[in-house]
Amino acid sequence: MKIGVFAVLFGKKPFEETLDYIVDLGLEAIEIGTGAFPGNALANPAVLLASERRLTAFREAIERRGLLISALSCHGNPIHPDAAVARAYHKVFEQTVELASRLGVRTVITFSGCPGSDARATVPSWIVSPWPPEFSKALEWQWRARVLPYWKQAARLCRKAGVRVAIEMHPNFVVYNAETMNRLRAIAPGTIGCNFDPSHLFWQGADPVAAIRAIGDGIFHVHAKDCKLDAANIAVNGVLDAKPYTRELDRSWIFRTVGYGNGAPVWKAMVSTLRLVGYDHVLSIEHEDSLMSGTEGLKKAIAFLKDVVITEPAGQAYWA
Repeated sequence: MKIGVFAVLFGKKPFEETLDYIVDLGLEAIEIGTGAFPGNALANPAVLLASERRLTAFREAIERRGLLISALSCHGNPIHPDAAVARAYHKVFEQTVELASRLGVRTVITFSGCPGSDARATVPSWIVSPWPPEFSKALEWQWRARVLPYWKQAARLCRKAGVRVAIEMHPNFVVYNAETMNRLRAIAPGTIGCNFDPSHLFWQGADPVAAIRAIGDGIFHVHAKDCKLDAANIAVNGVLDAKPYTRELDRSWIFRTVGYGNGAPVWKAMVSTLRLVGYDHVLSIEHEDSLMSGTEGLKKAIAFLKDVVITEPAGQAYWA
């Protein structure tokens, strides 16, 4: 496995300066944002696709430094109930798929999206309880009328481009755990898969190791991001928490740099299980820790993961 970084962390830092900094840190891979959430795109697909010269320069700048592009990321909501918003996210997705194809990048990362509760809705509706019964009906409508039709079409687009799409399981979107992930990828196995980010599973009470086993070879990419649960706040309010991320002391959980939410035994178990299901690609560090700077968080994450990743394939046992 290789250690990489999701480069939205570097904000508006110049492209080649960012690449040099990544190399100086000893990282081997870069995940490149192309728009939508959370912004700070390192690559503008429309600009790069419009100019062969710029596209070539972009590719060569990365190759010269010996970096691997682990994925292109365009996290968005392409099934948003506001048609204009949905079209904008879909356009970025289309462009990102084309850019990945042109660059020889195998994987594009995004969210599953979330529609409204019915055809008249203007705001997404994340449904996690079957009662009152109108919610069960709305959830069935979402998958039948919006989710499956969109992703069947998107899978065809990806297959034509020779690209896979890795869906990040994330609350407030229809795919948020292993069960919903497997439901979506069943429509296009090998084309629709998972960007496995354990931070979103920890606070839901899921066991990431069990989730890895459940998704298996459907895991196309992995984010290295941690989550710290606050037992005192959970005891009072449970894990559902809509307070701003900046109210760290009051929240039931917050995102942390790897190792600051769960220790090495947890991460070693995840890495070992990833190997068991056949994953041997990149752990891409995503920094969303509000208690430390991006620079400090990234360096601490690298140091932690160096002792966690498995870098060499298993050879023949010495007694064989």
